[in-house]
Amino acid sequence: MIKLDILAIGAHPDDVELGCGATVAKEIALGKKIGILDLTRGELGTRGSAEIRDVEATNAAKILGVTIRENLAFADGFFVNNKAHQLKIIEIIRKYKPEIVLCNAIEDRHIDHAKGSKLVSDACFLSGLRKIKTSVNGKQQEAWRPKHVYHYIQWNNITPDFVVDISDYINIKMDAVKAYSSQFYDPNSNEPTSPITSKNFLDSIKYRAQDLGRLIGVAHAEGFTTERFVAVKSLDKLI
Repeated sequence: MIKLDILAIGAHPDDVELGCGATVAKEIALGKKIGILDLTRGELGTRGSAEIRDVEATNAAKILGVTIRENLAFADGFFVNNKAHQLKIIEIIRKYKPEIVLCNAIEDRHIDHAKGSKLVSDACFLSGLRKIKTSVNGKQQEAWRPKHVYHYIQWNNITPDFVVDISDYINIKMDAVKAYSSQFYDPNSNEPTSPITSKNFLDSIKYRAQDLGRLIGVAHAEGFTTERFVAVKSLDKLI
């Protein structure tokens, strides 16, 4: 069984690419094994379809270079934070045993983002409780709790608790985002428009990264919030 260093989770296919795609690409380049878990197939999206997004998600995963990508096929827009949904995520966490989980923003415009954020955070905690029994293919799983849960930033401009220098990986992020050609800016599309189909939204992915980078003295950065204090071994580890 593959053990992952990092598991990036999104409520919809493209959430990970938009929120932390460059960080994922950077960590892979540093030798980390990373997987993506999508909670839904994004079937309620204004444009495209679940089948189209399945293909786009596969292509985006190849661009990023992730080890695995799975989809739990929860109901887009209607999944809830309950035992049944938590157990499905616990099974994945115990299957891959990630040290770090990256997940949706704690508050955001889309209701699935905050719901997904809390659902994943709760599942990460519960996954460490040995009296919660789960099994895959008839084999009982061991309890496992990730060391860290970090939340990437999405639509809302949330102040990050820390940022990652992704200057060398912004182009990989943009290529992975653009793999979802059904979802974002396309001047030739005849489908309905939405807030994420505008050119301004596509441009904002890069100019937000540029602005976060400006604030720390690099070209581009991605921001995250944490569930506990950020700790460093020494002051010279900061940039």
